[in-house]
Amino acid sequence: MATSLIEATVTTSTVLAAGVPTTVHDAGAGRPLVLLHGSGPGVSAWANWSGVLPDLATDHRVVAPDLAGFGDSVAAPGTRYDMKLWVAQLIGLLDALGLATATLVGNSFGGGLALAATLRHPDRFDGLVLMGTPAGEFAMTEGLRAGWYYEPDLDEMARILRLFPHDPSVVTSAMVRQRYESSARPGAQDAFRRLMPEPGPDGTVVRGVPEASLRTITTPALVLHGREDAVIPVALGYRLLECLPHAELHVFGGCGHWVHVERPGRFVELVRGFARGLA
Repeated sequence: MATSLIEATVTTSTVLAAGVPTTVHDAGAGRPLVLLHGSGPGVSAWANWSGVLPDLATDHRVVAPDLAGFGDSVAAPGTRYDMKLWVAQLIGLLDALGLATATLVGNSFGGGLALAATLRHPDRFDGLVLMGTPAGEFAMTEGLRAGWYYEPDLDEMARILRLFPHDPSVVTSAMVRQRYESSARPGAQDAFRRLMPEPGPDGTVVRGVPEASLRTITTPALVLHGREDAVIPVALGYRLLECLPHAELHVFGGCGHWVHVERPGRFVELVRGFARGLA
């Protein structure tokens, strides 16, 4: 891990959840936040959240798992990756850690998982933070298309990662190397490719949680979206605002898909304020 401060405050362990040996980063104490990472090539909980996890952990217990098929959470051969498995893994993790309820903070695919889990287990989650989250149907973007076809290559990893932020200079060589090494694990792309259809020549429709289902979710939600998000268009943030009965939306100008990387201070401030309002 990056610094001695982070090493002193974050515990990394393996927890069995829904039969999946799940790598979990755990820090802090207080109202629990569960951070759910996105799905791009080479993603992991640590790669996704290490920049903000220590700050959130100053007044929360923060739990960041590698979801099945990503990072170090390697499922058994032949595992069928789908939302049913990821929801079961999330609930199993809460049970294993003794967390009756938690606030979910989901990035992209992680936001979609947060919505799906809340639909199935509304009593387990008291709030949702949805960042760059797909909702309803939308046309596949270049960022998603490039991720689907990715094969381990350092230069291609750098090209894909630069599609995510508005300012590509936030993509460092260390970030590229870390994500590339994770993506080179055998089977690392299997889970990502289960999330969406193979891109077609005439355009491909990606489907998130249907709008009709979103309208039934009464859990309070904070929606965060970059105005220049080229991976999950900002129109989907407005769709969540329209469909979720108890939602508020914050749009960040000059910001792409990685609000937590491009605006870390404001991200932490908004998440803390939202969580305080749930108490």
